[in-house]
Amino acid sequence: MAVDDHQATRLVAVVGAGPAGLFAARELANEGVYVVLFNRDIKPGGLAEYGIYPDKHKMKEGLRAQFRQILDHPRIDYCGNVTIGQNGDFTLDELCQMGFQAVLVTAGAQGTKWLGLPGEDLSGVYHAKDLVYHYNRLPPFSEQEFAIGRLVAVVGVGNVMMDITHFLIDRKKVDEVIAVARRGPAEAKYDRKELETVAAHIDLAALQAEIDRCAPLMRSLGQDPAQPVALVQSALQKAERLNSPSRFTMQFLSSPTRILGDEHGKVVGLEVEDNTLVLNQNGETKARGLGTHRILDVDTVIFAIGDRVDEAFGLPLKGNEFYKDPEPRFPIEGNSYEVYDPKVGCRMETIFLAGWSRQASTGLVGIARKDGTNGAHAVHNYLQTLPAPEKIDLTPLRWRLEKLGKPVIKRSDLIRLEEIEQKRAKEVGLVEFKFASNKEMLEAIQADLEKAGD
Repeated sequence: MAVDDHQATRLVAVVGAGPAGLFAARELANEGVYVVLFNRDIKPGGLAEYGIYPDKHKMKEGLRAQFRQILDHPRIDYCGNVTIGQNGDFTLDELCQMGFQAVLVTAGAQGTKWLGLPGEDLSGVYHAKDLVYHYNRLPPFSEQEFAIGRLVAVVGVGNVMMDITHFLIDRKKVDEVIAVARRGPAEAKYDRKELETVAAHIDLAALQAEIDRCAPLMRSLGQDPAQPVALVQSALQKAERLNSPSRFTMQFLSSPTRILGDEHGKVVGLEVEDNTLVLNQNGETKARGLGTHRILDVDTVIFAIGDRVDEAFGLPLKGNEFYKDPEPRFPIEGNSYEVYDPKVGCRMETIFLAGWSRQASTGLVGIARKDGTNGAHAVHNYLQTLPAPEKIDLTPLRWRLEKLGKPVIKRSDLIRLEEIEQKRAKEVGLVEFKFASNKEMLEAIQADLEKAGD
C-alpha cells in the first residue's frame, strides 16, 4: 500500500468490488486519483463472479481477465475481507476520518426483498439471491444447506428466475418448476438467451393452454398472444435438453398470497390469487386481484422478485433503495449519484452511489460498468471543487487495518489464491475449482505464503 506522490492528488474509497466498483476504480485511477477498493468478499467480481451461472466459463474468464488488469493499476489498492457499514469493520464516517475525500458505494443490493406473506418462515422457502450465491460457491452461502423438494414454485419471471430454473433442472433434477407471475405473458422480463437454457423442458401444451387462457385479456390491452409462444419457439432452435426429466411450466396472472405448511413446518403449497390487468395513467399494465384463490401443490417456494439495499449499511432509505439527492450538484446523464438525507434536508457531501447501490438494474455487466463509470465521473467532478491536499497519507488506514485482527486480502493474495485453485482444478479434473469457505481460502493463502518463505 504505497502512493505515487507524483501522480495521485486525491484519495477515494470505493466500497464493493463488483463490476460497478472495479470500473469506477479504474476510471478514478486514470484521472490521477488514488483508490482503495474495499470488498466484503475475499475475491473481487461481485455478481460477475458469483451471479453468473457456473457453466458459463468463457464469459466468466473474460471478465476475470478485465478485473485482473484493473487491480494491477498502480493507483488502486485492494482490501478484501473487509466489511463497511454500521456493523462492519469500518463505518462510512470512519473512512472519511481516515483521510478519504470521497466514498463511492458500489456494494450492490445486499438486502433481501420479501413480500411479507404468511408462511415465509417455513422450511423450503428461499430467496433467489441466496440460492444463486450458494451454487456459485460464495461464502457463507456456499456452506448453507438448501432443502429443495420435487415440486418447486419460483415467484417472478425475469432472467434470475431462468437461472434458478436452470439450476433446479440441471443440478437438482426436480420433477417440476412452476414460474409464478402476477402479470401476463407480455410482461415477462426474461430474454431469449436465458430462455434457451431451459426451453427444451417447457411443457409446450401447458404453455399454449396458459396463453389461451390469458389471450382475451391480452387482446383487450392491444397485446399479441402469439408473441410469447414465438419467443419460446425461437429459443427452442438453440436449446439443449439437459440430462433431466424436469418439466417447466408457467402460471400467469397469479399473485402469491400465502405459503401453506404442514405440522412439521415444511412447505406443502402456495396459495395464489387470480389477477386481471388494468392500464394506469401512463399506459402501463398493473395487476389487480379478482378475489379468487387457487392452491399450487409445491414443496418449495423460491422468490426471484428483485433485491433491496442493506438497511444496516448506514445510509438513508427510500423504499428498496438508498435516498438520492433530487437536485444533485454533479448529475451524470440526468442521474443523481449523490446521497441525500431527508431528515436534515441536505445531501451527504462526500458519499456517492453507483451500480445496484444506486439503482437495481437488469444485472447485465455492461450496465453496471457504465453506471460505475458515471459514478466515478460524479465523484471526480466533486473532487475538482476541493482544495488539493498537501499529501495523501495512508498511515491512518494502515493502522486501522492492522488493528482489525484478521487477514486483509491484497492483490498479491488474490494471485496466490487463483494459482492454488487452478492447480486444484487440474488435480481433480475440473474446468474450475472454488474453495467453499473463507476459512479454506485463507488457510490456502497462508500455507502458500509459508511454503514460499521456506
